[in-house]
Amino acid sequence: MTGRRCWKVIVAVAGAVVVAVVPAAWPAVGGAASGSGGHGPGRWTLVAHEGFDRPLKVDRTPWRLDPQGPRSPWHVDAFDDDGEAWRKISGSLFERRLATLNVFRKRVAFGRQGWLTAEIAAVDKDRDGRPDSRPGLSTAFLPDGQRVARISEPSWDAGVLIRPTRPLPPRYRVEMTLRGIDFGGQRGGRFDYGGKHNGYTKEPCKTRYPWTFQGALPGRSRCDYPDVTRENGFYYLTILDYATPAPHGNPGIHYRRKVIMDGYYSDDDRWKNAGTCDPRTRRIYRTFDGTFNGVNALFARGDRFREAANNNVSNEYYIKTACGNVSMDEPYGPGRRFHGHLASAELRPELLPKAAYRFAVERDRTGYTLEMSGPFRHIGQTTLRVHHRFVEDGRPIWHYNQTPGEYDGRFDRRLAHRGPAGTYTTEHSWPRGSAYPDSFIIGDPHLNYYEGSAHVDDIRLYVPQNDR
Repeated sequence: MTGRRCWKVIVAVAGAVVVAVVPAAWPAVGGAASGSGGHGPGRWTLVAHEGFDRPLKVDRTPWRLDPQGPRSPWHVDAFDDDGEAWRKISGSLFERRLATLNVFRKRVAFGRQGWLTAEIAAVDKDRDGRPDSRPGLSTAFLPDGQRVARISEPSWDAGVLIRPTRPLPPRYRVEMTLRGIDFGGQRGGRFDYGGKHNGYTKEPCKTRYPWTFQGALPGRSRCDYPDVTRENGFYYLTILDYATPAPHGNPGIHYRRKVIMDGYYSDDDRWKNAGTCDPRTRRIYRTFDGTFNGVNALFARGDRFREAANNNVSNEYYIKTACGNVSMDEPYGPGRRFHGHLASAELRPELLPKAAYRFAVERDRTGYTLEMSGPFRHIGQTTLRVHHRFVEDGRPIWHYNQTPGEYDGRFDRRLAHRGPAGTYTTEHSWPRGSAYPDSFIIGDPHLNYYEGSAHVDDIRLYVPQNDR
């Protein structure tokens, strides 16, 4: 790092505090630019850009067996795939379940100076030494010949992510452009199309095994675990609180998100009272009366957790939309008849790839802004933006602080995670002196959920012009 400024990022991992030194200055690749198309404060300087003009070589990289445990390159904390939390709440049953499979992975840097990293993972359920499917990130072409990146996940027991190789700067704007999405939701008013259901191929035994929020399920084998095919989705752009995101069992990521823009396409009965915003009329309608192609724009709360449903492993969310602001754990809308997710708008996948959607996250001195642009249902081409301060009306964004000086410890609390065999306790969920880097993800971070493909044709990182 000779000749370049550096800052220290202090990362909380498994109860410890680790100090890592990362480059403070990203190499500028362009002049001053308004990355937000005229929206947002000030002007931005483009410091990193990937247009996928050169062929990707990710799929040629050999698979590596994840050794699991604290020495694994993919280890994060107690809520890891084989983490202490799941062992504690499940006892030896979880270890026996986990012993029935292996996880194979790839970690491949790409882009100018390797500023992006692909994280690919797949389960080997029969332990024959090979992943059971071939997820990947490859070069594809739009009808006009333009190169794009294709995220391919042909089986639910795998995951594919794009993330930054280094943590993000203190202030930034990151954006991505979506040109195709096939991760479920309705098409032509139906969930069954293309020989699939909700984006899943129709083989049996597609379940959450072995990772659930409650730990291992006593008395249930792999195919007895809850089916996942009514729940598909995709992370358009989400900020996590650690430096090296990769696909894991789905409960873990729910404890690591700061702000979220994702699609969750589910007709599960749990969401029969969920709502979707019509940005044109600013009225809420039942998600079940839409096309199940909504975009969620969520701020993870640092002061509330989903104790009953998710065993304190998932934060509650605060949602800001053109139809108003709601807390996901409380009824909302006219007559307070809605409950659960409130989607900000609905995509129109049938317009892709001729049309495009752009998703962006900005972090400034005060908080985070979530932005989505494109031809949304009901309203047509528009840009939707919502901002939440780091602490707003006493409500904090989870783990917002990148440095210890940005936070005084006021929201620290003890969390109990109970399971059939015991309780794992997080003594300090957000202690004074901790800090959490920002890292974005695009794709699917789950090893036991989601299946499909997507096309991404542009990823850009900006910093404020006066930060150069």
